[in-house]
Amino acid sequence: MEITERSLWTMIHGMGFGALYLLLCSGVIVELWRRYAPAAESPVTARDESFLKIYLVTMAVLAWLAVLSGAYIVYPWYRAVPPAGLANLSAYPRYLLLSKPTTSGWHNVGMEWKEYIAFFAPISMTMAAAVFIRYGRNLKHHPELRNAVLGFTLISFLAAGIAGFFGAMLNKNAPVDGGATIHLAEGK
Repeated sequence: MEITERSLWTMIHGMGFGALYLLLCSGVIVELWRRYAPAAESPVTARDESFLKIYLVTMAVLAWLAVLSGAYIVYPWYRAVPPAGLANLSAYPRYLLLSKPTTSGWHNVGMEWKEYIAFFAPISMTMAAAVFIRYGRNLKHHPELRNAVLGFTLISFLAAGIAGFFGAMLNKNAPVDGGATIHLAEGK
């Protein structure tokens, strides 16, 4: 069993940071709605508030790690320019996708959307975390701020979901591969 260095980084970016972020998003949306809605029956304790502060900051960090690892580690490999006259474009994902009319849309729509919408996730989550850190338990008494935190968390979740979908489809059609080979286990 083996994996290339680039495949490993793509996996860390998408399945590590990205997928974990999406899972955490669903949990915080439920918790914010359950604890901070005006009709919530139980009071928000200091422990609940501290937990959510750490949770939201962790989410913001994960979102930034996903976006920055994608933009500065995986993306340059995706955009690499092949030498003139090269017939096998498998090591050049962007050019491989653009070489066929049946896959060019994955670059023209998928990657173009992914490049921009992905940045909404960490920006939105950083804002949500900052507002929550500032207002904490008092969010229950400020419905506009509570709705803003919940809304930006939902925007972040949607942006990360769209970016993740396009990332998975792009990697399926033109995987970012290459680099040193890492041997994980020997076959029989």
